[in-house]
Amino acid sequence: MGSIGKIGFLGGGNMAKALAKGFISAGLTKPSGIIASVHPADKISQQSFQALGIETLVENAPIVMQSEIVFVSVKPQVVPQVLAEIKPISANKLFLSVAMGITLKTLESSLSPQSRVIRVMPNTPALVCSGCSVYVRGSQANDADAQVTQRLLEAVGTCEPCDESQLDAVTALSGSGPAYVFVMIEALADGAVHMGMPRDLAYRLAAQTVLGAGHMVRDSQTHPGQLKDNVTSPAGSTAAALKYLEQSGFRAAVAGAVEAATLRCRQISSKQT
Repeated sequence: MGSIGKIGFLGGGNMAKALAKGFISAGLTKPSGIIASVHPADKISQQSFQALGIETLVENAPIVMQSEIVFVSVKPQVVPQVLAEIKPISANKLFLSVAMGITLKTLESSLSPQSRVIRVMPNTPALVCSGCSVYVRGSQANDADAQVTQRLLEAVGTCEPCDESQLDAVTALSGSGPAYVFVMIEALADGAVHMGMPRDLAYRLAAQTVLGAGHMVRDSQTHPGQLKDNVTSPAGSTAAALKYLEQSGFRAAVAGAVEAATLRCRQISSKQT
């Protein structure tokens, strides 16, 4: 396939840094093919991008003017101000918005009618090319735009289209999901340390266990419940552990966390529209 074109980031937060590093690691572009705007006070983000060899600026307009693809990666509450600033120069650009709660309708009405918009929801494992992303096409985005978006996001993990109505739940599941898993890894390690295992070994085993279990669910096409049963011997240690988890409300707590995050996303979305 041809060149991906110059990639610009409006905002230098964690997701922007994860995507930029992922694109470079995947060989999709070179540091010279990326440019980012960073708030003057955000020295850490500025240094992080510069450590990758990426040029950083403190103004948004030059990012849009120099880029074919522009990621809108500022905080949601800042999006209206940023879009108003760049609207006069936004024609004929592809904008990929990772801003939570900012709808396609809002994005398109805040940019030139000649711009194309796609909402994307990646997650931070894109940093190690193991991201999980979805995207939703705006009214002006064409098949080529969707292919470019898919190419970008598949370079840092998996990617598939979805309906905009599902984005709040996607954010709660895969967007916030790494945080839930990090807590689980920490808890698994804490339990092992309590039983006498060195902490560094406990973290390595817990992380690899989660990674391997995820691969099995994804690649085996076997229901997670069946995979769980395959590990559980009658009256064994796994059965005892699972009974404790059920008595402690583990399943309900995890499902409830996704529900709570979804409702919070909807709340934020309603404030932005």
